[in-house]
Amino acid sequence: MNRLTRISSILIQLQSKKVVTAKEIANRFEISLRTVYRDIKTLQEAGVPIGSENGTGYFIVDGYSLPPIMITEEEANALIVSEKLISNQGDTSLIKDFNSVLIKIKSVLRSFEKENIAKLENRIVPPYKEETFESNWLSTIQKAITNTNVLEIAYHSIYKNEQTLREVEPLGVYYTDKAWVMIAFCRLRKEIREFRLDRILKIKLTLQSFDYQEDFTLSKYFSQLTEPC
Repeated sequence: MNRLTRISSILIQLQSKKVVTAKEIANRFEISLRTVYRDIKTLQEAGVPIGSENGTGYFIVDGYSLPPIMITEEEANALIVSEKLISNQGDTSLIKDFNSVLIKIKSVLRSFEKENIAKLENRIVPPYKEETFESNWLSTIQKAITNTNVLEIAYHSIYKNEQTLREVEPLGVYYTDKAWVMIAFCRLRKEIREFRLDRILKIKLTLQSFDYQEDFTLSKYFSQLTEPC
């Protein structure tokens, strides 16, 4: 991450909470405290009204904000519930992406709204699950679907206890009670197959493209599975 991008991200982080400590910033961007101080000074010199409290942290003076996203308190609360549910879905790429956008949304809230959000965050717990299979591929698969990129995957089949290398054309994803599943046309098997994301050992977004299937939908796919033969 270059310095300009980091400083912009620090500004968003400062706006996401009432007070942010230098240590929080340093940990998030894996930089030294000295670098944090320099970046804060750069923002101040650029006209951003950043205040500080000894032993507490930095804050943005009320009244300053990035171009606002107009959301209601109810919508903000719904996002917090969504955050808790997503944190329980087992895919780290999804959790990371959602947390990133949530920070951006929080950054435009007013101080009392941030306080209300903080109260709510400690009062909501996602549903308990005995077992969740973790993965880290959902973000890459989503890109492949929207950009029609072929994926190269190393896949471990539990049933045959073997690892295979495959090229697949991703069509969709869905979530079961325990794991994310990708529906894709498998070039190795020459048919549409389902792949559990937690059994994908490696994944690569290739430059190869495939024809987007306009008529494919998950509802149609599942209805065909349940139709009698």
